[in-house]
Formats: sequence, C-alpha cells, structure tokens
Amino acid sequence: MRAFTIVLAGLLFGSVGCQEGRESPPQASPRAQAPDTRAGADDAVATVESVTIKRSALEQHVKAKLIEVDNSRYEALKDGLDELVAEELTKQEAAARNVTPDALRKQEVEDKVPEPTQQAIQQVYDQNKEQLQNAPLDSVKDRIVQYLKGQGEQQREEQFIAELKAKHKTTIALRPPVIEVTDGGRPARGPANAPVTMIEFSDYECPFCKRAAPTVDQVLKTYEGKIKFVYRDYPLPFHASAMPAALAARCAEQQGKFWEYHDKVFASGDLSPAKLKAIAGEVGLDQAKFDTCVDKQEGKAAVEKDMEDGQGVGVNGTPAFFINGRMLSGAQPFERFKEVIDEELAAASAS
Repeated sequence: MRAFTIVLAGLLFGSVGCQEGRESPPQASPRAQAPDTRAGADDAVATVESVTIKRSALEQHVKAKLIEVDNSRYEALKDGLDELVAEELTKQEAAARNVTPDALRKQEVEDKVPEPTQQAIQQVYDQNKEQLQNAPLDSVKDRIVQYLKGQGEQQREEQFIAELKAKHKTTIALRPPVIEVTDGGRPARGPANAPVTMIEFSDYECPFCKRAAPTVDQVLKTYEGKIKFVYRDYPLPFHASAMPAALAARCAEQQGKFWEYHDKVFASGDLSPAKLKAIAGEVGLDQAKFDTCVDKQEGKAAVEKDMEDGQGVGVNGTPAFFINGRMLSGAQPFERFKEVIDEELAAASAS
C-alpha cells in the first residue's frame, strides 16, 4: 500500500529532489567505506600488459554504484518483508475472528476511511497549483480524490498492522545498510550525544531542499533532545546561485552565526550577491569581515570537501539525508523521517 500511495504522489506532485546528471556518482553502500579486506579482495580481475587490476581497486572505483545496489536491495527486501508480515498478521487475525482476510481488511481499513471532504480536496489543490500547472480543479479532482483516499487507506492500514503487531508477537531481524558519514566539523543543532544524528547534504537554490526545510524543522521539534542535525553543502552545478550562497553561509559560520544566516537564506527567494550580503547585516554580522570573506571565497575549500564527502557516500542529488547512516533521498514527508528515526530510537533503547 505504501508503494501504491508513493506512486500516486509521484503522478500528482512529481519528483522529490534536484538531481545531478548521469555522470555524477549514484547512491550509497556500506562495503564501500574502506578498501575491501575480505578474502579475495586482492584477487586480480584484469591485467593489461604488466599492470594488474585488483578486486579491491575495482570496488573502490565503483563504490557509489555498489552503495546504490545495496540500498535498492534493502528497500526491496524491506518492502517484501513488510508485505509478508502484514499478510501473516492479517491471516492470523482473520482466523481468530472467523472471517476472511479480505473481509477483515474491508472492516478495518476500507470502511474506516471516510471520503475526502471538499475542504481537503481544495486544500491539496491550493497547495499544489504550481505542480498541477494551474489546471482547473474539476480537471484534476479525481486524481486528488484518488490520492487522498490512497493516503487515508495507507495510514489506516499501517495503523491496523501496528495494532496487530502489538497483539501478535512480532520481531524483525532484517537490518538496513549503514553508511559511515561524518559531520565534516560543521555546526550542529541538538545535543552532541543525541542517539540520532541526521546529516543533510543540500543546495540553497534547490526547490526541493526548500520544500524539505519545514519538514526538517518539524523533525527537530518532534525529537528535540533526541536528535543532532548537521547541514553540509552540496551545491549542484546547474544552480548558478547555489555555490555563492554556500560560500556566504560559510562566512557567516566564521562569525558564529551559521544557523541564523542559513535560515534566512533558505527563506529568501533572492540569492543575488547583493541580497546575500544584505542578509549578513540582518543577522548582525561584521559586514566588512563578511564581505572580505565572500569576495575572497574563503570557504571554497570547505564547501568542496563537503561535496567530495557527499559523492563518496553516494549523494547524486539534493536533498540527501543520512539518519544514523541510513540514506533518505529527496523531500520526503515527515512520516518517512519518523519511521526511520523511531526505528533508530528503538534500536538505541534496546542496546
């Protein structure tokens, strides 16, 4: 059901992230963080005259692609396991109630999801007019209704399965791939010893990064005291203002006001050089020092290090999040963040 609703959301609202070209490294894998020390890592996979190419060199060369494969494999396994667990829980509960699984789902899911109200339909339409290309409401109403009904059924089904898991003892042993991602020494929000660390690679000009910003705020408020958040730069080459904005934010960081500057830049629709310098005054920076820092591009090496680190862990678009090393790509809904964070908090409590 989750996949079905995601498809609907994609049809209705489009993609969720700013993507680089095909030449950029793809997404993320645990075995690519260091040279492979397994037996056979130094086996030859090719020779060219007197030069030998070893397996360890090959895996290092394609590590970002291996990361993508590992993540895709885990997601496929997780989705399949969720389906099997839900199917078995439904069978057991249906048997206990002496009804068929289909009848149980109708009683507990379909019959408990009301038809979308006109107000809800209008709200979705108003919030997404641009993505819907300002089409008249009547021409897209059926799609919105389908989306809302699918969303409602997904939420109720997830709630029902959670109820069944509490009733019928269920344990999950499948674990996600974890990628070693450092914070790069960047400023953090939240306690240093928080059980969950969320690192974002982002771009100040990317519209999906801007769309994700309120969700990040919601995450930080919901899990206050339990999460540390770090922002790292990943300005995409086709966003002309992204690199200047990242460099300006680094200059604000030099004066201890990174977050104040960061928040204002994301809230601003103007990333012109004049505006970037004006924001420095708005947050109380020493203007002369800031202007000198910006003009000399003093933060360029640090921004490029963020980009290099991002590519090394499989970032190929923005925003890209790593929650305790678990990759989450794009401007995902709060519920997706909640799912991963709750799992990490539960794992921390159990350890």
